[in-house]
Amino acid sequence: MSVLTIDAGTTVIKSVVLDDQGNEIAVSRVATEVLRPHPGWAEQDMDAVWQAVVRTVRDVLTDLTDPVWLVSFTAQGDGAWLIDDHGRPTGPAILWSDGRAGDLLTTWQRDGLLEAAFRRNGSLTCAGMPNALFAWLAAHDPDRLARSTTSLTAAGWLFLRLTGVRATDESDASAPFLDHTTGDYDPAIVELFGLTDHARLLPTVLGEDQRIAELTTDAAAQLGLPAGLPVVMAPYDIAATARGVGVVNPGQACSILGTTLCTEIVRTGIDTTGEPSGVNIAYRGRERVLRAFPTLNGAEVLGWAARLLHLPGPPELSRLAFESEPGARGLMFLPYLSPAGERAPFLDPAARGSFWGLSLDHTPADLARAVFDGLSLVLRDCLTAARTDITELRLCGGGANSDAWCALIADATGVPTARSGDTEIGAKGAFLTGLVRTGAESSMHRAADTYVHMQRSWHPDPERAAFYAALHDDFLTWRGLARTAGWRTTATWRPTPAAPRTTTPTPRRTDPTHHPAENPAPGGIRV
Repeated sequence: MSVLTIDAGTTVIKSVVLDDQGNEIAVSRVATEVLRPHPGWAEQDMDAVWQAVVRTVRDVLTDLTDPVWLVSFTAQGDGAWLIDDHGRPTGPAILWSDGRAGDLLTTWQRDGLLEAAFRRNGSLTCAGMPNALFAWLAAHDPDRLARSTTSLTAAGWLFLRLTGVRATDESDASAPFLDHTTGDYDPAIVELFGLTDHARLLPTVLGEDQRIAELTTDAAAQLGLPAGLPVVMAPYDIAATARGVGVVNPGQACSILGTTLCTEIVRTGIDTTGEPSGVNIAYRGRERVLRAFPTLNGAEVLGWAARLLHLPGPPELSRLAFESEPGARGLMFLPYLSPAGERAPFLDPAARGSFWGLSLDHTPADLARAVFDGLSLVLRDCLTAARTDITELRLCGGGANSDAWCALIADATGVPTARSGDTEIGAKGAFLTGLVRTGAESSMHRAADTYVHMQRSWHPDPERAAFYAALHDDFLTWRGLARTAGWRTTATWRPTPAAPRTTTPTPRRTDPTHHPAENPAPGGIRV
């Protein structure tokens, strides 16, 4: 018997079939489009996301001989996937990476609202979270809020399409509204952001043992599966990925080298002390919390750098980068390229990237190396903010395919790194969750021990680790200077529209001997 898993990411939808030993036996992927109708906006067509799921599921089942007995899925988190009474979208989904509420976030930060909310549930609001998006829509598109009855996440949208159940899980509800002591929304946080009138949009929160329902007849017909199969909603993608790489016990940690660079550490309780940073995600009821630092800048930075250097993609960028030396011969890169700024391990919607120390002596390899160094120091920055001792950092995501980067991260963080043998880690996390929720496995700890296997590990080189510890201090210094200076120039070229041109028509010549190319009129140009 097989398990069908779905991982609905931001830019790729994946369906993966695993056998009863947890081995991937079929994978299908479809790219999805992030719509950017205005600067800083990030949206998706909700029906297009569902159709991508249908397409990948049908594709992955094409040659499957072993019947599917379970469907388990994960998806991108945060955002606002608004639907009406009939379960239909009231517009495009607004994604976690959307930056339209950046100015509002700055105001909340200045007025102390963000810190007050963090002290209650350990999650720092970013522009793509529901509270910021509700407030922005209330000010700029109140009609859409009025037409909407529920705000789901991507996982909630898929659960609705698969089972007809309109709900969310605790991981998706964690930021910004969850009360970790009750597993339900904290009315004080809702009121803090002035959103009491919009609390009606918040879906029912399902506990760890409640996120299972049956596949509807309509969904089954679209997917090519039997109706009535159990469907499990796993935690949203960064939490499912942590499970998929075997990070399930207190003190274990992983970093996702993907669209976001997300560093996560398992804890027994939420941490609301220190400088507000990151999020605390309900991970296993009241027993476990995932302290997570999901950045806004990750693999997209590598794609940008590859285009800048006229390379086909990140793999070629990686090969070029490691032709240079650690520290890129004195070149440093602040990798804050997202139009929405940065959210972890610090919050600043205005954050922007820059190269420091650039000279005529630097080569394309140095620029590429500086990009990898900068992203690796962000991971060290997140581990420092977590204030939790760890002995190993497990790596996953597309970036973990680079052995050289995995080794660099060990040096840059001073922590041994390891990579899983699986390719679709979010799907593996959904697989483990499905087994535990259906009773096929007794616990997440046992499931991880049974089905998760690490492929390779790297240990920090003492000399390079000492070098990167010092470089991280410089990194923080340059970032502080950039932040103090306002991150970017205020001069922006906006040409004044030209005045309408008035011309006097030139009389048409009737002299057949006149040829403009040979005998230009006075003031004309010979061509």
